[in-house]
Order: sequence, then structure tokens, then C-alpha cells
Amino acid sequence: MVPPMADHHPADRRHPRRVLRHLIDSTTRLAGDASGPLAILVLALVLLPLATPRVYATDEVQYYVYLRSLRFDGDLNFANEYRRFAELNPNSGIAGSLLQPNRIRAATGLYGNIAPVGSAIMWAPWFLLADAATHAAAWAGVPIAADGYSWPYLVSVCYASMAYGVLGLLLCYRLVRRLVGTFAATTSVVTIWLATPLVFYMYVQMPFAHATGFFLTSAFLSIWHESRPARSWRAWVALALVGALMTMTREQLGLFLAIPLVEALGGYLRWLRHPDRGTGWVWLLRRHIVFAGVLFIGLTPQLAAYQVLNGAPRPAGEVSGKLNLCSPHAIDTLVDYDPRPTRWCVADAQYLARTPAWSRGALLWSPVLLPALVGLWWLRRRDAGLFAALIGGFALQVYINGAFGTTWHLSGAFGFRRLIECTPIFVVGLAMLIERARPALGRLPLLALAVAFVAWNAGLVLNATLFNDVTQLRRGLSWPELWRWQLEAPLNLIGRLGELLFDRCRLLENC
Repeated sequence: MVPPMADHHPADRRHPRRVLRHLIDSTTRLAGDASGPLAILVLALVLLPLATPRVYATDEVQYYVYLRSLRFDGDLNFANEYRRFAELNPNSGIAGSLLQPNRIRAATGLYGNIAPVGSAIMWAPWFLLADAATHAAAWAGVPIAADGYSWPYLVSVCYASMAYGVLGLLLCYRLVRRLVGTFAATTSVVTIWLATPLVFYMYVQMPFAHATGFFLTSAFLSIWHESRPARSWRAWVALALVGALMTMTREQLGLFLAIPLVEALGGYLRWLRHPDRGTGWVWLLRRHIVFAGVLFIGLTPQLAAYQVLNGAPRPAGEVSGKLNLCSPHAIDTLVDYDPRPTRWCVADAQYLARTPAWSRGALLWSPVLLPALVGLWWLRRRDAGLFAALIGGFALQVYINGAFGTTWHLSGAFGFRRLIECTPIFVVGLAMLIERARPALGRLPLLALAVAFVAWNAGLVLNATLFNDVTQLRRGLSWPELWRWQLEAPLNLIGRLGELLFDRCRLLENC
């Protein structure tokens, strides 16, 4: 029996061209949606030969030693790890900082560790896989030390960090693709990635917490945004778990938790104004209690580490002692045109500027951030809730960096790394600007501007690592010498391209 044709739309029988056109349009749309993530993945692989997987200096070591000490010693006594890394990297400053007597906690007798535990938790599967592979290799007669210091262990956490960075980029693309087209989304993600310090901390100083923290912040904002307005129990649990990991990876990222907090307060205010509309306060309270409970449980590894190391479930004095809550250097975080503390903030001598003007602001290191922040303005009518969340989250990160009054300038670091986790915010802003400007300017001028921003950052990376005294540029942007360094960078690169690609161990220690 021939099945009836009533299940098919009449137009499909009468106009087969419409069916073909629909198939072509659907395929094109799917290919367009896939082209952005594919471009990101291909570019990540293209950059892979530039990776420098090593655990070298003080910050990297502090993030890593949780894994090594717990796996091989079963404790959080890092004395032997600090000494061993100081022997491996005698010029890294470990002996002069981490092994000083003032780093021993009076309450516990243990050397401190100001790095939180989140990165170690996120790296743990990769580290344990490397441990298993190393033991298997030893069983097979391959002479690799299964001690937590050999290259499989160090490489595993470095590439874990890079992989999380790539996942964060894909999440940013997913987030912004809901707002703009494929071209604007892809161009924005790639430009912010390559024109800011994010690419440096994904491929050069890999075992820092920034790439992992960026992934978790992207996941947190994505879950929050995509689960609005009626968030399920499962979404609340996921938001709390990711929020806990995010906070344990870099403590200042806990300020992003203010986004669901403000959202919750807004829900209660709406109920007070219109109790007969929408959901009741009991419905809201139950979900918020679940969120708070899961968040607290998720934070217990960090609280336990604080207790063991510091004798109390709170951060070490090296962290809290830097804070001046009136944030004397919030403006300097963006543009340090006058790096003295702001006039309205009473600050003692330790917060006075020790860097020249126009040398450390985030907008100077990464000029692409300015149009990205401007572009957020066009989000306010498209999605007022997301606009408020992104602006508020960014403002809190600027505030907390300025509140670290003694280290706001990040001297010794490449770029303004404490804002890397704001990358999703910058991606959305730049995408909105590109989407608005494309009809008037066309694609080529926008791509040319993107290339210029990327080239500026690439020049800074090369000058900070290869062509000039590393400490010179990392102390701050030095004008007008920087213009000459940037113009000379392409020529210098040609002369050392072979070393950069095939013999980087000549350029780096502990490579």
C-alpha cells in the first residue's frame, strides 16, 4: 500500500526548487555556524609549535606543587618541592621568595602558598594521566623518572591550561553567536584572543591560572546567560559548581558571583512590587538556597587548604595585606596617565606609584580593548540584563585590581594579565561593534584593523621574550623606544625564526 502524501507540504510537491533552496540555505547556515569554531581550532593548532611547556617561576610553581605534593608526599608541606624547583631553575627567584623564612606560617610551621587550588583541581586529570603513562613507560623500560618533576608531568599541566583556553574561546563564540552573525563572532573571538595577553598565557607562560580561569569564567557566564529567565535546578547546581571552581582558580574571579546575587535581589524586589505575578518568593528562595549550599560545598577544598597552610580558613596575609578597599589605582588599571593614588582615596606610602605614567594601563598594552568596551553600548537594547551583567562584572574586576594598591601595575608580568578573565566581555563588545560597523565599512577594513591590533600584541610578545631585555619591557611600556622596538620586531623575527620554531631551548631556561 502506497503511503499517503498528506504528511508532506503541498508546496514541496509543486515546487521542488523550494525544497532544494531550503536544503542549500540550511546547509550554508550550518556550515557558517561551524566555520567559526573550526577556524578557532585550526588556529590553535597552527600556534601549537610556539608552545613553551615548562614550570619555571614562582607563580607557576605555586600553582603546580599542590598536585606534586599530594600525589607523592600525601601532604601540603611544599618545602621539598620549592627546594627542588629552585635547583632546577636557579635564576627563577624561587629561593629568594618562596624559601624565605618569612614565608613560614607561624601557626602551622609550613611554607605558604598564595596560589589557590583551582588550577590544580582542573589539571588533576591530565596530571594523573601523565603519572600513569610515566609508570607504564618505566615498566616498559623507558627511563623517565616518575617523580612529579620529569617532563611528562610538567607538560601535561601546560597543555591542560592551553586546552582549557581553547575551550574558553569556543564558549565565547557560542555566547556571542547568539547576538551576532558568524563573521562578527569569529572576527571578535580571534582578534581579542591574539591581540591581548591571553595568547601569551596560553602558549608562552602556560601553567599560570589565567587560561584555566578564562575557561571557567566563560562557562559561568554562558550557563548564567543561557539558563535565563527560569533557571532549572540543574542549571543552578552547575552555576554553583563552576562558580566555586572559578573562585578557587583565581580568588578575584569570585566577584563574578555578584551577577547571580544581583539577579536574585532583583527577583525578590519584583515579587514585592507585584506579588501576584510570576513566581513566588518561596520558589526563588529554594533555588537560591541550593545554589548557596552547592557553592559552599564546592569551595571546601580551598577552605581546607587555607586551614592546613595558614591555620585558618582564609587567605594568607600576603594577599589580604595588599588590599585597600577604596581602590586607589582603579583608573590606572585602564590608563595610568597619573599613577598616583586617586584623590578621594586615602593611601599611605606603600600605595604610592613607582612606575612612570603611561606605562602599565590595560588599554595601552592592548588597545583593542577600547573599541571592545565601546561596543558594549549597543548591547543595552538588545539584552539589557546581559549588558548590566558584563558591565558590572568588568567594573568589579577593575575595582579589585586597583584595590591591590601595591601590585596593581603588575610589573614583571607580560601585559595586564588580571583582566584576561574578562575576555568574554571584550568579545561580546567587539562583536557588537563589528556587527554594527560592517554594513558601512565592509569586511576588509574591519579585518585590516583586526590585523593591526594583533600585530601590535605580537610585537610586544616578541620584544618581551626575545629581542630586548625581558625585564625592561615587563617593567612597563617605555616610550618612545617602544615604537622603534615594534617596527624592528618583524625584521628581528626573520633572523631568529629558526630558533623560535625549532630550537627554543636556546632561548629559554628549563625548556
